[in-house]
Amino acid sequence: MVHTYEFELYPTGGSLSAMPFDFEGEVKGRSRAEVSRKAVSLLRREIEQRLMHNSPMPKATFGNAPSHDGGIVLIASIDASVDAIDTITASEAAEKLGVSRARISQMVKAGILEGYTKGNASFITCESVQRRLNSKPRPGRPRLTKPKTVQKRTASAEK
Repeated sequence: MVHTYEFELYPTGGSLSAMPFDFEGEVKGRSRAEVSRKAVSLLRREIEQRLMHNSPMPKATFGNAPSHDGGIVLIASIDASVDAIDTITASEAAEKLGVSRARISQMVKAGILEGYTKGNASFITCESVQRRLNSKPRPGRPRLTKPKTVQKRTASAEK
């Protein structure tokens, strides 16, 4: 399905910014081409997140007027569906990350990985698995840090 939204593209300092009129977010770039590509990426990310979580799509408004000096309206469109998101099964993600299938579910609930369920199958985005692999987490449980204690000197200890 094609999703089309308007963004305001405007100068900010020595760069350009683009903000969508109908949902939160902002991207910056050095040229119109760069900020336009980033606006399309922001739109794709927003739509894919909503598709994965069955969230309602923002209502698109058209004919918006720029509110910043030197601003122009940029129209961005993407073709997106939940089936087009680059994913692997939760079992495949567990194998790649060297963790259990149950741990993958925990990581999705904690927001460490992104994914969704379709019927009885769970899917994890390839992007979130790669991000986790790149972060090189240490194996095992994180250590609890002991608070440092300050030892008081006593008069007898100084002698």
